[in-house]
Amino acid sequence: MIFRRLRENKELSLFEALIPVVILVALLAYNVLFAYNGKTNPDDDPLGGSNQFLLLIGAAVAAIVGFYNHVAYDKMIEKVGLNLKDTSEAILILLMVGALSSTWILSGIIPTIIYGGIQLLNPVVFLPVALIICSIVSLFTGSSWSTSATVGIAMIGIGTSLGISPAMVAGAVVSGAYFGDKMSPLSDTTNLAPAMAGTTLFTHINYMKFTTFPTYGITLLAFILLGFGQSATVAQGNDVAELTAAIDAKYFVSPILMLVPVLVIVMIVRKTKPLIALLIGTLLGGLFTYIFQPALLAEVAKVQTLDFNSAYKGIMENMVTDTAIEMNNDKLNDLFATGGMKGMLSTIWLIICAMVFGGVMDAIGALSRISKALLSMAHSIFGLFASTVASCLTMNLTASDQYIAIVVPGKMFAQAYKDKGLAPENLSRTLEDTGTVTSALIPWNTCGAYQSKVLGVGAEDYFIYAFFNWLSPIMTLTLAYFRIKIKYLVKGEAGELGKSVES
Repeated sequence: MIFRRLRENKELSLFEALIPVVILVALLAYNVLFAYNGKTNPDDDPLGGSNQFLLLIGAAVAAIVGFYNHVAYDKMIEKVGLNLKDTSEAILILLMVGALSSTWILSGIIPTIIYGGIQLLNPVVFLPVALIICSIVSLFTGSSWSTSATVGIAMIGIGTSLGISPAMVAGAVVSGAYFGDKMSPLSDTTNLAPAMAGTTLFTHINYMKFTTFPTYGITLLAFILLGFGQSATVAQGNDVAELTAAIDAKYFVSPILMLVPVLVIVMIVRKTKPLIALLIGTLLGGLFTYIFQPALLAEVAKVQTLDFNSAYKGIMENMVTDTAIEMNNDKLNDLFATGGMKGMLSTIWLIICAMVFGGVMDAIGALSRISKALLSMAHSIFGLFASTVASCLTMNLTASDQYIAIVVPGKMFAQAYKDKGLAPENLSRTLEDTGTVTSALIPWNTCGAYQSKVLGVGAEDYFIYAFFNWLSPIMTLTLAYFRIKIKYLVKGEAGELGKSVES
């Protein structure tokens, strides 16, 4: 039998470790580029199920490689279970975001933001303003996910109302959200990266400014230039009046509705757990619907006279299922249509399948083997930086999780940086410049899947406009190549490597 001829070693070769990756990437590429590219059917969506199944096929291929190398089935399942456990909060947050966005639309919170935005924001400056607003909110909250779920959704609504490409707006939102996530001392990844590299939080943040600020400046300039091209095509004058009139006809619009998002942002800034803050925001959204939008709630509940029971059912249905609000302007119909918690299920399905693939890859030793191969190619200082970037990208592509993309390369490369006399903040900065920010660019990564679903724009669509995210690893490699702002360890009196000095 074939199993009698199995090799005894459990250490994978690089070829074996790459087999599942190559097959998965090829299948996903075919799916996105050919089978579900939207050319023959605009409703085609690979995230609707086919990409999920391909991730399971990739996991099956990885499992076969594992069996060939005597990796126990139970070990693979255990790793998958641990991965799913680690993403349980993210799944709950996704469900809560689905409920929150629905109640915030029905209660008039998001329509009020859009109402004010299309009156106050000049289309020419909208994109850079969206970038800056999302950057500030994310910097104070420390969370790209919370930023996208609150002001990000509002920015998409305003931009769409103005006629600006949703992909451009999503690119501005994602760029701003990940700037704050990367630089905020409240961010989990900003705390994780220096812990993995062996440096301190504020040393890490201070050192990141050399790559982050130039990248952010280029990003801001890019959106300013894109903004100049919007003036001739976006809604203006009578169009804006028609949009605001349509919102006025359906909703009670008032600044008092802003109390809910302000409260949620304050809670997150004060380090309230995001899940708790979003739950409170959802419940308040439901309460504000009952108080301020009774006529609309009665319409959604399909009753003539609203009572407590019909109001309860209407709010609950809005939170969990599809809700279509008929507006007097066609531009607003799709914008104010909500999917509730049900609308998040395809993304949750994608995350679960991605965690299955990542768990099996980890269990069979493929992730560590690929990182070791990349580390072995780091013969120069630039090669070490390049290998770190490649390792982070590989983890984001294969493990589908930004935390793994920080932890695994961080553990693997820490000693190599020290051996080359490089201060640990070089490693922590590179982990953030790649592991954190590129996660949002990959459709099947938890971050890419989340941003795509919340903002309603596919990662493959906003990719090119998420300038900050794809420029960050390029900037860190550029500085490494020219030895700009590279810190070295210097020897103390006893000969040990001690404090760092800048090149």
